[in-house]
This record gives sequence, C-alpha cells and structure tokens, in this order.
Amino acid sequence: MKELRTVGSNTIIKVAGIPNVPAKVDTGADSSAIWASDISVNSAGELEFSLFAPESPHYTGEKIIAKNFRVQKVRNSMGGLDIRYHTQLSIVIRGKRLRANFTLSNRSKNNFPVLIGRKTLKNRFLVDVSRVGVQRPSKMDNSELNSELQANPQDFHLKYMENKIA
Repeated sequence: MKELRTVGSNTIIKVAGIPNVPAKVDTGADSSAIWASDISVNSAGELEFSLFAPESPHYTGEKIIAKNFRVQKVRNSMGGLDIRYHTQLSIVIRGKRLRANFTLSNRSKNNFPVLIGRKTLKNRFLVDVSRVGVQRPSKMDNSELNSELQANPQDFHLKYMENKIA
C-alpha cells in the first residue's frame, strides 16, 4: 500500500505554474473546478482561457490553450445544471505533482478560486478536516438580518425568502 499525503479542508496549490493559490478540498464534490475567464474556442477549434480574472490576485492574464477538452454537465451549488468546459491542468498539492481534470467556471463569488473534488483526491490523498492550509475569510455579519427577522418574521419572509423557496 502506498503512502498517501494528508490534506486539510483547504490547502495551497500551484496550478499551471501559478504558486500559492488557495483551494477548498471538497469530498462532497465529484469533480474539481477552477475559476476561469475569457473562455472561448479559437478558429483552430482549441479552447482558450485565462485562469482567474483581473480582480483576482492570482490572475496573470496569460492565455492557456487546451487542445483536449470536452463539455460536462455539472450540478451547481443551487441544484441547477450548468454546462462547463472540462480540461486537464498541471497542479502541485503538498509537493505532489499531478495532472488533474477541472471544469472551468466563474468562482469569483466563492471563498476559494479552486475546488478540489474526490476524483482528484482518490488514491492520492487523505483528508483530515482538522487541518487547514489557508486562513478562512471572516464570517459574514448576519446581525442586521437577524434583527430584521426578530422585529417582524412575516415581513422578513416576504422580503427575502418568498421567491427563493421552491
């Protein structure tokens, strides 16, 4: 049996030569995802994209060209289906160099620009959720919302929740 490296619930990776990129380790996600922008298919039928976006500290503006790519249906965090491009990228996790499959998506609203899923972790890493490699962003302040809820629960429900419940 080979020795598996241990990662925490988040870690720092190197992806496509870009060092110190924070990544969320998610054993509940089947596949891995990475923030990509300027995604297009060129006249040669190759996928072109940049990792991250100008507002990200990890953005280099470099165009990556992938000859081997496909599309994949992915269930998003809201339960809906998205169609995303899927390709391989070189990454380094905890000193281990590998090629991993990623779907390309806009992760600008996520705490982590990269999500590492089960298929990337399987037979390579053990996950110890007590470990963290990146300081988590501070929690959002919900006190104002909760005060509004306490003041008038029905109005709160009509204002914020009525159209969100299926």
